[in-house]
Amino acid sequence: MSKNTKPYILRALYDWAIDSGYTPHIVVWVNEKTQVPMQYVRDNEIVLNIGPTAARNLMIDDEWVNFAARFNGVSHDIWIPVGHVSSIFARESGEGMGFDVEPLTDENSSNQPVSNSADETDATDQSTQHTPATSSNKKGLKIVK
Repeated sequence: MSKNTKPYILRALYDWAIDSGYTPHIVVWVNEKTQVPMQYVRDNEIVLNIGPTAARNLMIDDEWVNFAARFNGVSHDIWIPVGHVSSIFARESGEGMGFDVEPLTDENSSNQPVSNSADETDATDQSTQHTPATSSNKKGLKIVK
């Protein structure tokens, strides 16, 4: 059984954005398996700044994206199944990549490790207007501009 390429691509595009001086953001499809502040969710989606000043102790492993962040000054532990990330992009250029959403189910879920609390800047970017890529006939990746 081969490993899912999505977490590897997310980490690579995150590194590219940081190395290019950009602010990486992710678009996340939200359901009951996703732990984010629900007051910022619109149409079952949330856009999150995952740059180093907003996302503390960011970890993108094979199953979860997790970090600690502040929203309106309140600390939150953020837990996102990797399959729920629909795109990653640089705020400044809009360059990035879109993905098919792969909803986490009880059969393929694992326990969430414990995270630290946040003390950095807010993880939401209220000024970002982003429309995620829509599904196409190809399974997998799409370019987001």
